[in-house]
Formats: sequence, C-alpha cells, structure tokens
Amino acid sequence: MEQLASLIARHAPEDGMHDMPIPGLALIRYAGPTDRVPTLHQPALCMIAQGAKVVMLADEAYRYDPATHLVISVDLPLTGQVIEASPERPYLCVRVDLDPALLNELMLQQPPAPGGESGRGLHLARTTPELADAVARLVRLLERPQDGPVLAPLIRREIHYRLLTGDQAGVVRQIGSPDSRLSQVNRAIAWIRANFDRPVRIEALAREAGMSASALHQHFKAVTAMSPLQYQKQIRLQEARRLMLGEARDAQAAAFEVGYESPSQFSREYARLFGAPPARDAARLRASGAVVAGV
Repeated sequence: MEQLASLIARHAPEDGMHDMPIPGLALIRYAGPTDRVPTLHQPALCMIAQGAKVVMLADEAYRYDPATHLVISVDLPLTGQVIEASPERPYLCVRVDLDPALLNELMLQQPPAPGGESGRGLHLARTTPELADAVARLVRLLERPQDGPVLAPLIRREIHYRLLTGDQAGVVRQIGSPDSRLSQVNRAIAWIRANFDRPVRIEALAREAGMSASALHQHFKAVTAMSPLQYQKQIRLQEARRLMLGEARDAQAAAFEVGYESPSQFSREYARLFGAPPARDAARLRASGAVVAGV
C-alpha cells in the first residue's frame, strides 16, 4: 500500500479525481476531509491506499480504508465523504472500472471459488496482497506508457479474476451473469437512467427487467436500498444540478427539464439531497470551480 500511495501521489499531484491515459483507470487525491458529495457511481473497484472514506447508500454507511476495498456492481446514487486526510498524508485512492463482459468470460473459463452472496449493489471486502499488487502494477504502467497497450489489458484481467475469487465473489459473479437478479435490476436501472424525465410505470419497468412488479420492487430495493421512484428522484436531482452548473440553466428550467412539474417540490427535494436550495448550491459550486457529471 505504501508503494501504491507513492504512485498515486506522483500521478495525481492535485486534489480531485483524475482520469488516466489507461482506459478505465482513475486516481483520486484530497489533502483534507471533504463535505459529503453526491455522485452517480458506475460499476467499479475502489481501493484506498491512504486515508479513509465513508460512502452513503440511502441511509446506510460504508466506511473503508487501506485494509478494505469497495466494489460497486450497478449504477448507484452515492454520497461520498473523505474523513481521514491531511496535507502530510492525503487521501489517495484508485478506481478501476469493471467490465461485465470480461467477468463473464472469466467465469466461463474457470468457475470461481464459492463466495458469499450480497443483495446490495455495493460490497466491502478485505484487500488481499494479491489484489493490491495487481492494482499497483496497473498504476505503475503510467510510468511506462509504451507498455500500457499490451500489459494494461492483461493486468485488468487479473484484477477481475482476483475479484471473482475473493471475499466479494458473490456480488462480482452477479455482474458477469446476464441472467442474475442483479442483471435484471440493472436493466431496470438502465431504463430509468435513459428515461429519467418521464413518469415511471412499475408494470412497464418490470417487463423491461423481465420480472413481476412485486419481484422488481423487492429486488430493486435489495440492490439499491431504495425504490425505483426514489432512485429516479436522485437521478433527476443530480442531472438538474449538472444542467445548472454546466449549461447555466436556472432552477425552474432545470426542474422542468428533468421531469418536475412543481418548482417548489423540486426546491425542497434538491435542498434535502444537496444541503442547500438550487440557486445557492449552484453559486457555491461555480465559485469553487466544481465539475458535476451528468447521468
């Protein structure tokens, strides 16, 4: 972990998240604790080399540090907060995006060892020396860019294999299984993300996922800790925030564009999620130079 921390610090010298030239690799650094930051997180492995962070899924808190790593298996609206960091020992983290097709291929080639199942779309597991070593070797390729095109796919493959044979094997297997409950829920999530500004009809969404309405509600909440309507609300609010910050929409225009009919309801729900009314929050973000990703 000390080697990995040194590599991250060298290639991410400033605070923030930095996408690297190696596809699917990002480095994150913060020199102090942060506020809670809502984000829509895609399937990924997140490994902390130094510091600690708390991630909130709905009302559930997940704390992790260099001893553990986080696996996100579906697109989830999360709130993250760095809780341990300083200029002398900044928070340093690696994100490796997960590839369902690669997981499926590995599962067909060599069935993984049994692992505990997890209903949630994110899972905390202990970080093994083998997994940490593979992640460090992937980051080290940034220092030998001529090797990246050949070696990066091989190391990413190893990382996926380590996840399939580790403590989080149950949830990772579900990512690579097109007929798993998680994959069915993921189809519903994909529909909501593509149609977040339209009313959600549970029966139609259930057909999209290939399950009954009651099964969809049960398994959707098991994976995301929220109902489909609550999930859609989070997606709408995050997209409205992006529109105000990135495309200079005012609060009312952003509210209507993401599907709200009542500006007052939008303002209440926005303040509940982001901690401030829309106009004040957007002004604060512009002043800080923040960048907000869309859906």
